[in-house]
Amino acid sequence: MSRRHLTTEEIHLFRHNGFVKFPNILPTSQVEAIKTAALDDVQNQIEPVVRQHGQVIRISKIWERGGIFRQTIASPDVLEPLSSLLGENIDYVLNRHNHIYLRNRESTHSLELHRDVQHWSRTIATVLIYLEETTLENGCTHLVPGSHLLSDLLKELTEAVKLQTVPIPMPAGGMIAIDSMILHSTGVNRTEGTRMSMTLGYHRTDELALETPKRVLVRGKRIYRGND
Repeated sequence: MSRRHLTTEEIHLFRHNGFVKFPNILPTSQVEAIKTAALDDVQNQIEPVVRQHGQVIRISKIWERGGIFRQTIASPDVLEPLSSLLGENIDYVLNRHNHIYLRNRESTHSLELHRDVQHWSRTIATVLIYLEETTLENGCTHLVPGSHLLSDLLKELTEAVKLQTVPIPMPAGGMIAIDSMILHSTGVNRTEGTRMSMTLGYHRTDELALETPKRVLVRGKRIYRGND
């Protein structure tokens, strides 16, 4: 399916449910190029990385690594549908997400329901790009639809909330945007294979703040409207 902006219905579903699947899928050639570059950095342990049991499970600062990573982060395949949610002026966030995970049977990170930000006034749009097919067996993303609207003062999750968790299987190259206040987790990988994905954070360019080194403009332009 060719890239396109989101429909009015898709935008409404994002606002209501806290997530939306993008209608387009990254080309197979691009997905394979990302995987090749990521696995090369994993094998060579190019810092910064996160290790578990002595193995690299995450490469961080992928914007700074350049190449196919930066091309994908700023590509129209990602930014066109995202602009339906954030508008034409978009920043990529360097200090939240900005990494690729390589999950296997031993991976234990993010298995519990959590939020990526702590307050609705600071939320970002997280785009998950699946570099391999994600299924119930290899640990697809799980979400609690609508939970971004629950109180940000929530201290403990009730069983009633946990019961509403649903799995979101996705094809290789598939993309999903989530409100980072939504409760979500990663499933357990019960296979012998991997489950690789990119996690990217975006924000509408802040009209009340000047340029910051923690964000980079990837679409449109900066417009400052402070009344100082």
